[in-house]
Amino acid sequence: MSYKKITPQIVEQLKSIVGASNVLLDTESLANYGHDETEQLVFLPEVVVKPGTAEEISSILKLANAELIPVTPRGAGTGLAGGALPINAGISLSMERFNKILDIDKRNLQATVQPGVINEVFQNAVKEENLFYPPDPASKGSCFLGGNIAHGSGGPKCVKYGTTKDYILNLEVVLPTGEIIMTGANTLKNSTGYNLTQLMVGSEGTLGVVTKIVVRLLPLPKYDLLMLVPFRDLDEACAAVSEVFRAGFTPSALELMERDALDWVSKHVESSVVKLEDDIQAHLLIEVDGNDQEVLMKEMEQIAELMSKYNISEVLFADSAAQKNELWKLRRKINEAVKMNAISKEQDTVVPRAELPKLVKGVKEVGNRYQFKSVCYGHAGDGNLHIRLIKGELTDEQWEGDYIKKAIAEIFTICKNLGGTISGEHGIGLIQQEYLGIVFSDKAIDIQRTIKKAFDPNNILNPGKIF
Repeated sequence: MSYKKITPQIVEQLKSIVGASNVLLDTESLANYGHDETEQLVFLPEVVVKPGTAEEISSILKLANAELIPVTPRGAGTGLAGGALPINAGISLSMERFNKILDIDKRNLQATVQPGVINEVFQNAVKEENLFYPPDPASKGSCFLGGNIAHGSGGPKCVKYGTTKDYILNLEVVLPTGEIIMTGANTLKNSTGYNLTQLMVGSEGTLGVVTKIVVRLLPLPKYDLLMLVPFRDLDEACAAVSEVFRAGFTPSALELMERDALDWVSKHVESSVVKLEDDIQAHLLIEVDGNDQEVLMKEMEQIAELMSKYNISEVLFADSAAQKNELWKLRRKINEAVKMNAISKEQDTVVPRAELPKLVKGVKEVGNRYQFKSVCYGHAGDGNLHIRLIKGELTDEQWEGDYIKKAIAEIFTICKNLGGTISGEHGIGLIQQEYLGIVFSDKAIDIQRTIKKAFDPNNILNPGKIF
């Protein structure tokens, strides 16, 4: 499709909608909004616009729809699939001014927030009211709730509590054609028509712009306990994951960290909390939470006893809040540390948890054949592993061309054959779209394209993503 360029006249119209100070054209701003956390990708917008109300977004989208100008919604820019990159230039629509917590309804265990609220800021605000919002991506200290909705984000605690989709009750959304709608109701049950709320979750900003979010909350658990289990065999670490659940336990987090991941991140944050023995190949970070400390301590003892059947070293039980925070800091900083240590590409794989050993074995076999190393870590408790492919000795041509793409396709085919898929929480965005046919039939993709067309007939909102 041929889109129109931003003209001085359109810039003036944008300024009249949001105010001149909220329309950015300088080189530095365009560069800042031309990338996210996806490796080595930069696409500059022609203009950055920072609206402050749903009505302003409505006016912007009506203008863009009439003039055939692409609009790319943007949250905090922490995405790893290129979903917020303005690949067709046009308008980068920044949601950073939508940063208010509008209401915390303690009677109904609900809250109403804007999409530019940072995940951790919101978590801390409801925690002060003794309430709990579980979805906690590794980037929770900087990512926006709107971005979490766009990608259906997860995090460590989702193994027990579910992902973002399980907490969204209702959304205010501006459609690509400018209309403002509510997608559902502020109720725990809703069987009224198609579920537009859940359709928006995970749609990566291609169907509408979320401007208000109604979420459900939980009572805050009083206690949590954490332990780190070192394994001498990676395959055993993977196998132990599903055994925890089969034994009747439901941890609030169960994370896998392969040796290199923990080694690199310990050096990156200058932490000595974990003493890495030479023969340790992986660690499981296991957390339980609840309201009865004695019950939790018994659970931890039983899980530790279950782990002892494997070839493990000494289990580390976090004995203070500071030690818990240090261990979680290591887990959350792995992605950053690996990127600092090596040229790499991250794949967001997910399989049924009992199939993790086969997935990891398959990944390592693909790496051997294509001559690259890989580092695995992530949310093993729900089968969601982040796999960092390390460039190592591969040539630039191999790393950027069909050679590595064939390897990635093989990894995704393994996921599909194990009953999994190619993204658990990062989304498809720009970088995964060529692999979509591995997990969807042509008809399934065609249905999704038809939905996109119904919402966005002129294909102006985040065009070129997913498909």
